[in-house]
Amino acid sequence: MAKLYFYYSTMNAGKSTALLQAAYNYRERGMTPILFTAKLDQRSQGKIASRIGIAVPAEHFDDATDFAEVLRDRPADCILVDEAQFLTKRQVRTLAQWVDDRKVPVLCYGLRTDFLGELFPGSAALLAWADTLAELKTICFCGSKATMVVRVGACGSVERGGTQVEIGGNERYVSLCRKHFAAAMTEGVVPDGR
Repeated sequence: MAKLYFYYSTMNAGKSTALLQAAYNYRERGMTPILFTAKLDQRSQGKIASRIGIAVPAEHFDDATDFAEVLRDRPADCILVDEAQFLTKRQVRTLAQWVDDRKVPVLCYGLRTDFLGELFPGSAALLAWADTLAELKTICFCGSKATMVVRVGACGSVERGGTQVEIGGNERYVSLCRKHFAAAMTEGVVPDGR
């Protein structure tokens, strides 16, 4: 039975690695996955790349992408979406309908919340519409499960405002447990132990 899946986590939990492993598994069995990544993230330039050095080509999506049109008449055994937090509500509903009508699984991987602890629109829609929700875990510096992420400036201070979307990696974002996220937001710095 095909399902809409949402695999979510903070930064550095291995979302892209898990997606690439799923794509490999489909290809190894002679099946056809179609991979998408957000056009907004120009770091990988048309590829889904993992921190461990694996990368594969992927098609871009943005707010204007009509998945029903893009996928029409294309053979696919699975649809894989990286950076799914950047999907729109409409796109999530279109992908859910694709699952229901075409009986093709759609696996979405993305962040649940932004640097202020707020849901991304795509993540909120996926939390509401996905058949299966799965958290990919990573850890805070204290050893607890990291569920939040803070954005830091060049001098290491925690940013408590700004636009929701700013592309960056370890130089800009730190994954923390809820306790240390709250402390960082209150104190304006990432707690000691980083």
